[in-house]
Amino acid sequence: MNELKLSIENINPAVLWGPNNDHFEIIKKQYPKLKIVARGSEVKVLGDERELLVFEEKFNHLLQHIEKFENLNITDLERVLGSKIDINATVDQAADKFASGEVIVFGPNGVMVKARTANQRKMVDCINKSDILFAIGPAGTGKTYTAVALAVRALKNKEIKRIILTRPAVEAGENLGFLPGDLKEKIDPYLRPLYDALDDMIPAEKLKLYLENRTIEIAPLAFMRGRTLDNCFVILDEAQNATDMQLKMFLTRMGPSAKFIVTGDVTQIDLPKKQQSGLHTALRILTDIKGIEIVYLSGEDVVRHKLVRKILEAYGDIQ
Repeated sequence: MNELKLSIENINPAVLWGPNNDHFEIIKKQYPKLKIVARGSEVKVLGDERELLVFEEKFNHLLQHIEKFENLNITDLERVLGSKIDINATVDQAADKFASGEVIVFGPNGVMVKARTANQRKMVDCINKSDILFAIGPAGTGKTYTAVALAVRALKNKEIKRIILTRPAVEAGENLGFLPGDLKEKIDPYLRPLYDALDDMIPAEKLKLYLENRTIEIAPLAFMRGRTLDNCFVILDEAQNATDMQLKMFLTRMGPSAKFIVTGDVTQIDLPKKQQSGLHTALRILTDIKGIEIVYLSGEDVVRHKLVRKILEAYGDIQ
C-alpha cells in the first residue's frame, strides 16, 4: 500500500471540509478504496498508486478552486471530483488542460467567466502570445468583459502586479459640466462598465481593497499622460473616442513587462464631427507590426439579449 501526503497549509480548512465536515464525507465516498486522514494542515492518503494519482490531481484542483475565489460548495465539489481524467497524465498536463479551457477566471461564489464565442477565444489566444491586442467590434460582443477577465486572471496568477483600466471621458450627447459632483463623480459614470465587469470577477471586499491600494486603477485616458506603465495589465476601453495623439500617447506608455488591450467600436464614435478617431489610424498603420494582434468581433459574437444582434443588423443597413 502506497502513501500520499498533501499540504493544505495555505487553505482555510473550514472552506475545504465544509460545515460539519460534509465535504470531507463526500470526498471519502468518492474514493472508497482509499483511506483518507486529515490532521491539521496535512492530508494523508493510503491506497493503490494509480488511485492515489487520480486523487492527487483532483484534490489539487479543489485547492486551486478555493485559492481562486475563496469558496467551495457541494455543486463545485461534485463537479471537480466527478469529471473524467486521464490517470496517466501528469499534474502539469492536467493543469495545462484546465488553463486552456473556455474558463478564463472564476468569480465570486464559483461563477465561471468564459470565452463564449470563437472570437472571444481568439482574444485569449492572442494575448497569450502577444503584448498588444486590439479587440474591435459592436456593442454586446463581450470585448471589454473578456479583456477585463484576462486582466483579472493575470493578476490572480501573479503574472502582473497591477491592473489599469482607462477610457476617454468623451461626452455622448451630454455635457460633463452639467453633471453634479466633483471631477471623480462626473467621470465615474463613464467608467461604470469597467466597475461592473470587475464586480462579476472579484469579491466585493477584495475589490474594495484593490481599488484603495491601487492594485486596480480606473481612470480617464488623460490621466495616463507622462506615465510609464510597467508590470501591469492595461485596458483602453472605448478607444474609438480617442484622438490620434491620445492613442499614440497611450500606446507609448507601455513598459517592458506589460500587456495592453485596446477595445473599441468604430460604429459608435462620439468625437466632434471634425475630429478623426485615432482608432481608425491605429488599425491602419499598426496591422503588420509583430507583437500586435487585431481581433474583429461581429454580430455572431453578441452575448447579450438575442434582440441585440437583430438591432445591430437593422442599424447596419443605414450606416
